[in-house]
Amino acid sequence: MTDQSHPQEKATDALGALHDRTIDVLAGFETMVDKAEPDFRPLAERFRGLHQRHAGQIAALLAAAGREADADGTFMSTVNRAVVSMRSLVDDIDEDILKQVESGEQHVVDAFDEALAQPQSAEAKGRLTEMRQELVSLLGEARAWRS
Repeated sequence: MTDQSHPQEKATDALGALHDRTIDVLAGFETMVDKAEPDFRPLAERFRGLHQRHAGQIAALLAAAGREADADGTFMSTVNRAVVSMRSLVDDIDEDILKQVESGEQHVVDAFDEALAQPQSAEAKGRLTEMRQELVSLLGEARAWRS
């Protein structure tokens, strides 16, 4: 894509990138929930549920823009699953993983910011802003839980 791309194409590309990042982190949480320690599992389940819901909503925004969402995400989906699986072999999947979760989630927040910086419809902007806030709120809860 060049700088001369149509603004709507850039907006759709940003939505696609956001969807991919959401699917990528979702893959990690799907594995994490299965391997999480009982005390940590409810928080991992909340992240998984949030990302599942957001992936569907972002896919709907993409469909409205005329683009089909890639249900598989990127290669990072595979990496995220593998990292969680390998970590579970040598360490507990518990609150100690929250720093890595926060780092991964920051990539999703950044993708929300990139999508919001593009010309979106008022409805899409509102939905993206709401989803971003839900993620930021859950991250805040996770940080408080870790403390």
